[in-house]
Amino acid sequence: MFTSFLNFFKKTTFLTIIVIVGLIIANSSFGTIGAGQRGILLRFGAVTGTVYNEGLYFKIPFIEDVKKIDVKVQKEQTEATSASKDLQAVHAVVALNFHILPKEVGKIYQEIGIDYKDKLIDPAIQESVKASTAKFTAEELISKREIVRAEMKKLLTEKLFIWGINVDDVNIVNFNFSESFNTAIESKVTAEQDALASKNKLERIKFEAEQRIVEAKGKAEAMRVESEALKSNPEVLQLRALEKWNGILPQVTSSNIPFVNINGLGK
Repeated sequence: MFTSFLNFFKKTTFLTIIVIVGLIIANSSFGTIGAGQRGILLRFGAVTGTVYNEGLYFKIPFIEDVKKIDVKVQKEQTEATSASKDLQAVHAVVALNFHILPKEVGKIYQEIGIDYKDKLIDPAIQESVKASTAKFTAEELISKREIVRAEMKKLLTEKLFIWGINVDDVNIVNFNFSESFNTAIESKVTAEQDALASKNKLERIKFEAEQRIVEAKGKAEAMRVESEALKSNPEVLQLRALEKWNGILPQVTSSNIPFVNINGLGK
């Protein structure tokens, strides 16, 4: 009886081992490619040229393997040090949005590998920053930022497209310059603001002076017209004198006291 039990145990153990091995093999034979990914089929570590799309795939266990590469839009931010056209030190931070063309994933894996960001993307950004900033002065890098960005994008597109990488967008996160240059820029901006303020003040003073001149000319013209009118009509002076007279004659008579010709006012 013991012998029968031993034989049964051996058979059960053997079958259990077979089932476990079978499950392991089955589990190793299938896999899934996620959304925005492609799978590169390797056989004994070599690229076969077969690329799996999203979904379920099959491979031979222990012989074949599948490496997954993202084809979604990815972002890489890199720092780069360069020099401007006028030899000012420039420290730039640039962000690149890119995606790998699905049909080129095999080429990238075979020639560059999975760490394509370190080997390809970052160096390309640094080279493009150096080439772009060398075409502009330090001040132009600030005032013509959009033009500089477009130049960087153009250079990056040329460098990366040959590897099957599409440049979606490039953004200049920041430009930093030397402390002395920053101080010079601040001084220049302050001087320009002061000059503008002085110009505005001068224009205001000039405008106010012109207003006073116009006002004075107006008053002078009014006085001239009034003077000519009085010369032509002396009765007006006499009428104004009567309007201001309170009706009381002076108490002291003198030959120098003027009298208004009342008779003449009625003519």
